[in-house]
Amino acid sequence: MPPIHPKTVIVITGPTAAGKTDLAILIAQHYHTAVISADSRQCYREMTIGTAKPSESQLKLVPHYFINSHSVTEPVNAAVFERLALGYASEIFRHNDVAVLCGGTGLYVRAFLEGLDPVPAVPEAIRQQVRELYHTIGLAAFREHLREKDPQFYRSGENKNPQRLMRALEVLEATGRSILVYRSGKASARAFRTVKIGLEWPRAILAHRIRERTTGMIAGGLVKEVQALLPFRNTTPLKTVGYQEIFRYLDGEISLENAADQISTHTRQYAKRQMTWFKKDGDIHWYDPLNRDQMVEHVLHETGKFA
Repeated sequence: MPPIHPKTVIVITGPTAAGKTDLAILIAQHYHTAVISADSRQCYREMTIGTAKPSESQLKLVPHYFINSHSVTEPVNAAVFERLALGYASEIFRHNDVAVLCGGTGLYVRAFLEGLDPVPAVPEAIRQQVRELYHTIGLAAFREHLREKDPQFYRSGENKNPQRLMRALEVLEATGRSILVYRSGKASARAFRTVKIGLEWPRAILAHRIRERTTGMIAGGLVKEVQALLPFRNTTPLKTVGYQEIFRYLDGEISLENAADQISTHTRQYAKRQMTWFKKDGDIHWYDPLNRDQMVEHVLHETGKFA
């Protein structure tokens, strides 16, 4: 029989703009515990409006980890997050039997819950060459280039995410082998059990929420925030929806209205990729976000001895 762990991580996930933060805070308050963010951009202090970071008042309601913890000059990846998040969980578990993990970065969630397969280090020179190639020829041509060099990876279904495409080519150039070779598919043992909740809106409603949030970001000062980040625009964290489009506006390439339209479109596309990722996890219990009581009841049932 699998081991019975006295500690539990409640995972709140789903697409961007689904309302994960509010639910995570509600559940964390019930258990008098803390939230670990699993968002790959909210950790950066300089990126607030465009990442839909929890508000100051929300951050005061419960302790949050991995929010405002890094600068854009110190990029974080899934391996770094795995190490940090396990440390955060251990700290929480010293005082509480329950921790809440909240976020929509699928690779970060998986890294924390299952671990990552070890992949050989890639020299920085190769990393830079691959990124320069991507930015020179664009996504479509880069995807075709990788299809020719690593058809096995291309057929794996991960050929729409630019970061994963570049990562695959980096590993191929550095090792001569496909990144798929280094994936064992075996999950690392964790000293806690998990309860997974997913939030899912009808597509039209989510699209409306994304548009409304984009409008709110611009009204709330997104352009000013991005303007202050112009010196760092080539850093990895800023290759992000909401920032790239405003950079184009500041460069005079598009109007602010067009930038807002593009942010909404690109965010919807990102949300679709998120759902494709999370739907592969059969352990996630999906709920209409309006059925908050039902979600809370499910969590309480699953963690009954801690309620």
